[in-house]
Amino acid sequence: MTPGARVQAAIEILDEILAGQAAEKTLTNWGRRSRFAGSKDRAAVRDHVYQALRCRRSYAALGGTETGRGVMIGACRDQGIDPADLFTGQGHAPTPLSESEQAHVGTFESDAEKNDIPEWLWPMFARSLGAQTEDVAQALRARASVHLRVNLLKGDRDAAISRLQHEGISTEPHEASPTALVVTEGARRVKNAESYLSGFVELQDAASQAVVNALPLQNTPRVLDYCSGGGGKALAIAALRDGTVYAHDADPRRMRDIPERAARAGADITCLDTAELSKSAPFDLVLCDAPCSGSGSWRRDPEGKWRLTQDALDEIVALQSKILDDAAQLVADGGVLAFATCSMLDVENHKQTQDFLARHTGWEHLSERAWHVHTGTDGFYVSVFQRAG
Repeated sequence: MTPGARVQAAIEILDEILAGQAAEKTLTNWGRRSRFAGSKDRAAVRDHVYQALRCRRSYAALGGTETGRGVMIGACRDQGIDPADLFTGQGHAPTPLSESEQAHVGTFESDAEKNDIPEWLWPMFARSLGAQTEDVAQALRARASVHLRVNLLKGDRDAAISRLQHEGISTEPHEASPTALVVTEGARRVKNAESYLSGFVELQDAASQAVVNALPLQNTPRVLDYCSGGGGKALAIAALRDGTVYAHDADPRRMRDIPERAARAGADITCLDTAELSKSAPFDLVLCDAPCSGSGSWRRDPEGKWRLTQDALDEIVALQSKILDDAAQLVADGGVLAFATCSMLDVENHKQTQDFLARHTGWEHLSERAWHVHTGTDGFYVSVFQRAG
C-alpha cells in the first residue's frame, strides 16, 4: 500500500468508528476484507486510526469536519505535512482537496478543543491537575510507551534486559518501579518473545507496578486483590512476597486467564468467587484496583475519552464508593485497605479518600500518591488505609 492508500484506509475505518462502531472490531473487520494489506500496512493503518482518535477534536478543527477525511486532513496539518501530497487520488489515495478544504484555516474555539478533552470534562480535568493540566492533556495526545514488569520469581532486572536484548528487544530501567522496564526498540516482538512466553517478564505499565510497590506488604500473610480482572497486580504482588495471593472479581470471567498466567510466572494465586469471599476473610491486606474512568490510560484506549459522560462518571464514582465499603468489611483488625485507580480525576481519587474516611470511623489514612502521564507512565492513584486494632 502507498502512504496515500494507508490514509484512505484510515479514513474509511474512522468513518465507521465515528458512526458508533468499536475501533478494535472495525480494524479487525477491515483486516479480514483487506487481504492485500501486509503486516507493515496493517500496523501503519492502525497507528493512523489510534492517533486520530487520541487527537480527534483538534484534528477535526484543523481539517474542517469531524469525519474520517476531515480528521486525517487535520492529522497531516498537525504533523506539518501538506495534505495535498497524500490526497492525490492516485493509487487508492484519497481524492484531492477541494477548494474549501484547501482554504480552511483551522482555529481552536476552546482550550478543551486544542488539548483534545471533551468540553464538559475540561473544568473538572483542570481542577484535578492544576498547573499540570496542559502538559497532561498534551501527553494524552501521544502514543504510550510499552512497559514491562520483571518477574522477580524468575530473575532480576539486569538478567531481563540481557535476555530481551538477545531476542531483539531493547529495554532500559524505568524510574517509577524497581521492576519496570521501558521498551525502546522491538515493542511489536514482545508477545512472541520467549522471555514473555516463559513468564520472565509481563506487560504492565510502570505506574501500575509502582502502585504495588507502595503497598505495605510486610507482615501480611493473607493478601486479596479484590478487583483483580486479569490479575496483573496479583501477579506483581505474588512476586514480591511469600505465601498465597487471593484474587477476586465481581465477574469471574475476567479471571479466567489467571491460573495459566500464574503457572507461567511461578506464582501462587487462588481465585475466589463472591460466595467464597466471606468464608476466606479476613485478609491482612485488601487491594481495590477499582473500575474508573480510565483517564490515566486514554493514550492506550482513546475511545474511552470520548465515550465518557457525566452520568457515566457519576455511576463510576458511586460504584467505587460501594466497592470500598464492601472491601473494608473483609479487612482484619489492624489490617490494610488500599484503593487504586488508573484515573487522574480528583473526584475518583483524593475525594474518594476523603469520603471514605468521613463514612468510616476506626481507620487511619497512611498514604496516597498519584502518577500522571506527562512523567512517562499511565496516570494512576493509590491511597492506603489501616484499620484500628
